[in-house]
Amino acid sequence: MNKTVLVTGGAGFIGSNFVRYLYNKYPDYKIIILDALTYAGDIENLPVNINIENDNDRIAFWYGNVRNGELVDTLVSQSDIVVHFAAETHVTRSIYDNFIFFETDVIGTQRIANAVLKYRDQIERFIHISTSEVYGTAQTDVMSEDHPILPMSPYASAKAGADRLVYSYWATYEIPTVIIRPFNNYGPFQHLEKAVPRFITSCMLDEPIRVHGDGSAARDYIFVEDVCGGIDLIMNADIEKVKGEIFNLASGQHRTILSIAQDVVRLMGKDESIINFVGDRLGQVFRHTGDITKIGDTFDWRPETEWEGGLERTIQWYEDNEEWWKKQIWMRTVPVITKTGKRELH
Repeated sequence: MNKTVLVTGGAGFIGSNFVRYLYNKYPDYKIIILDALTYAGDIENLPVNINIENDNDRIAFWYGNVRNGELVDTLVSQSDIVVHFAAETHVTRSIYDNFIFFETDVIGTQRIANAVLKYRDQIERFIHISTSEVYGTAQTDVMSEDHPILPMSPYASAKAGADRLVYSYWATYEIPTVIIRPFNNYGPFQHLEKAVPRFITSCMLDEPIRVHGDGSAARDYIFVEDVCGGIDLIMNADIEKVKGEIFNLASGQHRTILSIAQDVVRLMGKDESIINFVGDRLGQVFRHTGDITKIGDTFDWRPETEWEGGLERTIQWYEDNEEWWKKQIWMRTVPVITKTGKRELH
């Protein structure tokens, strides 16, 4: 079945993994990628070389910003399905420089939603990739899609605004919208500002591992390929089952940041003495555990990758791709001003 899928943010971490997933699974699909190639996006993340000499009829890459309404309109008009990843995504960086988060995450999403509305007769579905960060700290043992929206950082607030904006377009115009809220992803091609690749590369460089606070903050980590599979399932499901719906994608288990650092150290043959504790992360969310009952009951979906197996695969990827990540070393820390006025690197 021939389809054209527009993937915004397709050169970023989850977006590029999803592009690779589609490219390998659906040889008859055309993939249009829109990406501004900010510091977290990289043309090298794509499954084929994109250059003027390599004209690939399965992938079309557009270097541009989702805030460019005319460009977005053009690309949506050529598409059957829109999967919207494009966003600024780092909590700490949103504290350091928050304006771009609201520009990209909210205004960019508004541009996409407007274009989908304009071409609603041809767009089969619009999948908006939100985030579990919109929930804030868990108020229940597990966080279902009905958990209150209580964002704790400028990043989470921007994504919450985009999430609710997309829902409002469904409520007002009944465009074929689905909202997906992934919990913490890990895997290949993730920027070094994120915890798992930062821990791995610190071990490789024989540097101290930096853990915020006492390391008790807990997250639900899911391997990126399992998220890609979940998005694919929703992308190809009966539209009546998914339109207007919200789905968590998670493992259903949480683990502390300290335990994650300890797992990385153990698997990489290092000593736990390299783990250093720094000040609490600003905008910290202290526990996230995803409730995946809804997507499990609707599609019999569960993640396939166990934590340790996924972590071993991730470590191997960073060991095999040192040239890819070494250029990011200088961006592993961000300067922030704490509540007391102290400047810290987080």
